[in-house]
Amino acid sequence: TGSANLWVPDSTCSGGLTNPCKDKNKFTSSKSSTWVKNGRAFTISYGTGSAKGFLGQDTVRFGDNAGALTVPKCTFGQATSIAAFFKNEVIDGILGLAFQALAVDNVKPPFIEAIDQKLVDQPLFTVWLEHEGAQENVNGGIYTYGAIDTTNCGPIIAYEPLSSATYFEFKLTSMSLGSYSNNKGWKVISDTGTSLMSAPADIVEKIAAAVGAKYDKTYGLYMLASCKTQIPDLKLVIGSHTYSLTSKNMVVPVSAFHLCLIKTQNTQNNLSGPSWILGDPFIRQYFQIYDVGNKRMGFANSL
Repeated sequence: TGSANLWVPDSTCSGGLTNPCKDKNKFTSSKSSTWVKNGRAFTISYGTGSAKGFLGQDTVRFGDNAGALTVPKCTFGQATSIAAFFKNEVIDGILGLAFQALAVDNVKPPFIEAIDQKLVDQPLFTVWLEHEGAQENVNGGIYTYGAIDTTNCGPIIAYEPLSSATYFEFKLTSMSLGSYSNNKGWKVISDTGTSLMSAPADIVEKIAAAVGAKYDKTYGLYMLASCKTQIPDLKLVIGSHTYSLTSKNMVVPVSAFHLCLIKTQNTQNNLSGPSWILGDPFIRQYFQIYDVGNKRMGFANSL
């Protein structure tokens, strides 16, 4: 949800001896009867990683079962080279679910295409993330397109209007953790593609001090001295509601444990962009409703 373009590695994707595309699933346009050539060049960069190639058009299916949402005439990137960062990542490509205004080359994102073609019952999707811990080859969660996933969504706590329909950006009024609080107010985004929580550096340092975490140069993160440390809830005020992130969602095992919130990078390195990224720890705790049609975010307890 932190980007707005779909791209996959193309059959021509290469990259010398360290070819990051080598073990990826690739798209071969000659095997598709519905593929249409576009021809325009395509380049996209993220906080980590990048891809470049050309644009094409084809039918996109949101899942591998026959009943999955199927969207004709989607424009997407066919990557002929991808950054070395992606080499050992499990993903092949990226499906951007944010708004068209954020998309490189103003390409219409596939889910926006689905809404415009009236292929979904409601112009929204929801995200529930699993609490599995360190496991491989298990389902990580569920994306539901066109309806709210009532199996995993508790009663809706509130909806919050978007301050910008680019990212899923809204206003964070204030925050507190233990004895530290700050009511400055910030632009924040809900981003499924960010594993941690990012905040401005001054807030990160104060929170680290409040929980006794020390900066570790190896990881570039603040580490807790003991794996058993119970930290106070991180309380975020959005609209008229307070959302509390518990120690269970804030502390993540590495070789030691680190506090997820305190990733020191300034969000996007962009002074005009969002100050905070509410990443996977927030999304695990609170079920997310990305209401594209009404330009608002909905939050519920994750069941």
